[in-house]
Amino acid sequence: MKEVLGLDELDIKLLELLQMNSRVTISELSKQLVLSRPSVSERLQRLQERGIIEEFTARVSLPAVGLDILLFIQVSELKRTPHEFEEIMKNENAVIECHRVTGTTNYVLKAAVSNMSSMSLLIDRLIPYGSLTTSIVLSSPIPYRVIQPEKGNAAAENVKS
Repeated sequence: MKEVLGLDELDIKLLELLQMNSRVTISELSKQLVLSRPSVSERLQRLQERGIIEEFTARVSLPAVGLDILLFIQVSELKRTPHEFEEIMKNENAVIECHRVTGTTNYVLKAAVSNMSSMSLLIDRLIPYGSLTTSIVLSSPIPYRVIQPEKGNAAAENVKS
């Protein structure tokens, strides 16, 4: 059986099933993977211990909770240290992701707000920290994708005997 980064095909399938429905039962996983419940539980525990599964969570519909406008905000010409900026962003509830990136942009923020007025207030709060370029998401043709290890990477693959 082929392994990718220490994950065999059953581990990869288990990760896929959990990402599609993190509330799936061990019994259902056992049926779908054709493994005993103890084997599924052991694999699940091992994936958590290795840090491959970071946490279990729910995906929440932004429009369903009144956050109808999704934004990507690029911050460049940062006027604070990266550490200071990141600490400030941790307290900015509208920011749902913050990524430090390479290139002329220092950070890319993903934010969600309820309306244009809220968006304007968010931008006003961010202006003191750098130059902003804001994009409003019109549609998301791929809103979420199941994460799997990259296949075909010769350096990452090992054939297990």
